[in-house]
Amino acid sequence: MTYDTENIFAKILRGEIACDKVYEDEFALAFHDINPQAPVHILVIPKGAYISMADFTARAPADLIAGFFRAVGQVARDNGLEAPGYRILANAGDDAHQEVPHLHIHIFGGKRLGPMLTA
Repeated sequence: MTYDTENIFAKILRGEIACDKVYEDEFALAFHDINPQAPVHILVIPKGAYISMADFTARAPADLIAGFFRAVGQVARDNGLEAPGYRILANAGDDAHQEVPHLHIHIFGGKRLGPMLTA
């Protein structure tokens, strides 16, 4: 699959579309989801053209991979989710219902979360 430079997260990274930013550094951008599925629902995206976790871990430089995952942890801490608990999720591909073809981590929290998967 080829990276689509016109996907919404690419446009957000380029500043063409606004977001409700909660964190940004040289490796990642984090913002509130526009359709939250929990009281806290934040998306964290790497700064680069990566479609999925498999693509990211195969092609991204080591400093970007480390920085991205540090950003995910920092966002959880900054939003008071570490002590009560939170869930992280990354969908990849059609079977997982990945809606935007740019790697993104969902951070869910702010309430007791239900079962992870349903049949």
